[in-house]
This record gives sequence, structure tokens and C-alpha cells, in this order.
Amino acid sequence: MSTILVADEEKTVRSLLRDILEIEGYHVIEATDGPEALYRLHCGGVDLVLLDVMMPGMSGIEVLTEIRRDVEFSRMPVLMLTAAGDVTTTWAGLTAGADVYLEKPFDHLGPLSWIDRLLVLDRPAALPVAI
Repeated sequence: MSTILVADEEKTVRSLLRDILEIEGYHVIEATDGPEALYRLHCGGVDLVLLDVMMPGMSGIEVLTEIRRDVEFSRMPVLMLTAAGDVTTTWAGLTAGADVYLEKPFDHLGPLSWIDRLLVLDRPAALPVAI
């Protein structure tokens, strides 16, 4: 069973994602802000990160930058979620190293299909995708 870290300040979004992912057999760890997301990642056992862009403490872009700088996590699959669908924010997420960038609101099948793909990809071959 793969473990997914869901980092989003909105409780309703975290709950929705947790429910969707647990139904599909994933184990879910939650974080409410950027520093907590990094802490939970460093506690170990995470296979993929679902990361909101706009969070308190540190933005998702800042968290992603830290993930990519850390040798231990530099190849961690990261799927970014955001309500900010403007080109500048999307480009910032992709250049920081997001594997996939999904806009909110999203259909529940969108994250699921990308999670399945990201968990089986050979990490160096992964290409960033904006949806």
C-alpha cells in the first residue's frame, strides 16, 4: 500500500482527498501547512505528495523547492493542486519541479489517474504536466 501526503490548508479538501484515496487503498497522511508537510515528509514512509500551492507558513512552491533540494526526496513524485490557475503560478510550480499541476476544482478521477501513473514511473523519465 502506497502512502500519500496530502498538504492543503482547507480541511474540506484534505477530507475529500483522504476519502477518495483511502477508498482506492492508499494510506493518507495529512498536513495543514508547508512546515508541517516537510516535517511529515521527513518522518518517512511517504511515496507521493499532493501539495496545495497556497498554504500558510510556506507556499506549496516553497515546499516543493525544499523537496527538490533534498537528496533524499529529490525524486519524490509531487502533484500540485491549486485554485490559482494563472500562467505565472502554473509555470512557477512546474519549474520548481512539480510532476503534475492540477487546478481546483478537479474531478476525483484526475488526481487518481495521475497518482497511479506517478507511482509507477521511472522518476528520471518523468515530465512535468499542467492540466
